[in-house]
Amino acid sequence: MRAVVLCSGGLDSTVAAAEARAAGYELYLLSVNYGQRHAVELARVPEIAAALGAARHLVLDVNLRGIGGSALTDAIPVPKDRSVEAMGAGIPPTYVPARNTLFLALALGWAEVVGAETIYFGANILDYSGYPDCRPEFLRAFEALARVGTKAGVEGRTILIEAPLLRMTKADIIRRGVALGAPLHLTHSCYDPDEMGRACGRCDSCRLRRKGFAEAQVADPASYASEK
Repeated sequence: MRAVVLCSGGLDSTVAAAEARAAGYELYLLSVNYGQRHAVELARVPEIAAALGAARHLVLDVNLRGIGGSALTDAIPVPKDRSVEAMGAGIPPTYVPARNTLFLALALGWAEVVGAETIYFGANILDYSGYPDCRPEFLRAFEALARVGTKAGVEGRTILIEAPLLRMTKADIIRRGVALGAPLHLTHSCYDPDEMGRACGRCDSCRLRRKGFAEAQVADPASYASEK
């Protein structure tokens, strides 16, 4: 069995890849360089792929800076020092328009080429702000699109979208990663790293990561520019 795994170099996608490995899939890791300000995370994926024994790691370039509209791809400040309550209110400026639709489309194309029957995706709806393209209804809709919009689907070969972390807290994701032997020490989660590649420690993603490691009672291996 083969699975295409969308892997950014972040915590969630790395644990999702470990879940695919545990399920017996041969891993085909797909990363996308989309002009994100935190592209340092992509540098982690080759080591993650090696640690997980992936059959192949592919990086594709899709420049979303031309579209903009996000704090990750445009001159919009990344929110800092927000409370958990504030993070959960509305759709944050770190939402990237149509990003996951594009990522899944690329993964779908590669899945057809390599004969993968499943796409693994580290989407989560509990510990993240309300990104519309992480919701279960979006994933099921994309799965339906795959059935009608691909050669594989027309010929009766369903390509499934698996999001094993969808309803897990960050602490549960970390505990699961430890249990699976996922290389958490290689992951990077920050939206706004400094010029040395250190995590800021203050953006939503850093704060959720730090909270998750604390609640899981696991030492966070990340290096932070701020200890706040």
